[in-house]
Amino acid sequence: MSDLNNEINNIVKNTQLKHIAIIMDGNRRWAKSKNLPSAMGHKKGVDSLRNIVETCKKSGIKYLTFYAFSTENWNRAKEEVNFLMELLSATIKSEIPLFIKNDIKLTFIGNRGNLKPELLKILEYAERETERCSSLNLQIAFNYGARLEITDAVKKIAKAVYENKLNIENITEETISNNLYTKNIPDPDLLIRTGGEKRISNFLLWQCAYSEIYVTDVFWPDFNDNELLKALENFNTRQRRYGK
Repeated sequence: MSDLNNEINNIVKNTQLKHIAIIMDGNRRWAKSKNLPSAMGHKKGVDSLRNIVETCKKSGIKYLTFYAFSTENWNRAKEEVNFLMELLSATIKSEIPLFIKNDIKLTFIGNRGNLKPELLKILEYAERETERCSSLNLQIAFNYGARLEITDAVKKIAKAVYENKLNIENITEETISNNLYTKNIPDPDLLIRTGGEKRISNFLLWQCAYSEIYVTDVFWPDFNDNELLKALENFNTRQRRYGK
């Protein structure tokens, strides 16, 4: 194992880091900076995702969540959206054997109501094929928006109260957490955003209440193990007080 991997492993172990969430930003700006079409940036972004998943798996991270496609991203140019749908489908189908081999469980979080049947079948197939894997739990936030997630949770809880299945006085923070897309997944310890923007863009609003946030100017296609180590080294300096 390389010195770099050893350093990453040691920080993960010493900080008891369990869950990293990542906003993968900068694919299009990376492509533009190199006079390439945006599609090339998205393809290179997939390579970065694959590498970070592999590194986190080796390092003992149990949960990894990527923000892949937001509910607002449908407003992009039709050609780009279509390309992203095709890229997602092709990537999932090609990576399933590797996920199974490496004991990686794949879950998609987000709204599935308006997805095309062909894409929905691929997502569900990937989840079924990897549901018994457990070394790394990989969540892909696709067609995801945190406000919509919380709204859906409120509707579920309201329905339970209306049907007399839940007493309104018994609603707790745990009740809300258990009705989110991320139920049974611990909140992120660390939220990483690439591309330099200092906002969380409607991502895991409830879950990131006490997450440590790390922002880097590096575009996502250039985010590699060295950049991950920088984020973890920064995390290692934080004192997590949870409001105390």
